[in-house]
Amino acid sequence: MDLRQRPFRSVLYIPASKPRALDKARGIQVDAIIFDLEDAVAIDEKVAARDTLKKALEIDGYGARYKVVRINGFDTEWGLDDAKAVAQMKADAVLLPKVAAPADLDALAQITGHLPIWAMMETPRGMLNASAVAAHPKLEGMVMGTNDLAKELQCRFRADRLPMLTSLQLCLLAAKAEGLVIVDGVYNAFKDDDGLALECEQGRDMGFDGKTLIHPAQVAVTNTAFAPSDAEIDLANRQIAAFEAAKADGQGVAVVDGRIVENLHVASAGEILAKAKAIDALAKE
Repeated sequence: MDLRQRPFRSVLYIPASKPRALDKARGIQVDAIIFDLEDAVAIDEKVAARDTLKKALEIDGYGARYKVVRINGFDTEWGLDDAKAVAQMKADAVLLPKVAAPADLDALAQITGHLPIWAMMETPRGMLNASAVAAHPKLEGMVMGTNDLAKELQCRFRADRLPMLTSLQLCLLAAKAEGLVIVDGVYNAFKDDDGLALECEQGRDMGFDGKTLIHPAQVAVTNTAFAPSDAEIDLANRQIAAFEAAKADGQGVAVVDGRIVENLHVASAGEILAKAKAIDALAKE
């Protein structure tokens, strides 16, 4: 499946040091998993976590879920060995934290070889270099690290995320220009479904492919928010049918629900239907 057509609605962080969590993740209906060697792992478990994760990935059982491993940064004592270890794991991609420039990705690619790279975008320098980072030939996806970004920006929390909108949009522009996957940052209040739904709606409106999650309780809300709704699927089908009928009559545009439908609308409608089909296929795997 083309990665851009693959669902990434829900991307759940799982601590790589916890065998029970690694096992439970096999039954959670997420589109992707970030197996975390970084923030979710205690310092005294950093080294052992590599072997724990490698064994879990060898057993597999994660089905069609996309498997990304987040390593520690190269500015830590664990980053280099993490990268060497991930290169030998059965993962789909490796995620590098605090990417500030393409050179960071170059350093990782020299170790992980053919393995696709994802970038955590979570620093002011990373925001300013988002376009250059996104153009890296090994980069496949971007993950917004909104907690670290908020810390670096020294901004206050707002439900509308106004202080971070520029940063979010810079990364979105960069990712879309290069055809990358890009997923939104986490929502910390994992028991607040209403707040999560609002932030998911904002992220979906902005153009994010999905959202990173810190708790399985957030999965259902996120999967719903980033999937085409029944109304969107119905409209897409009607737009395509109306445009085909208009073309058959020698017309270049159609009208659906009082709105003009042109080629670009038909292309968007096709993407909606393809995404819905991909979600259905993923659920059956």
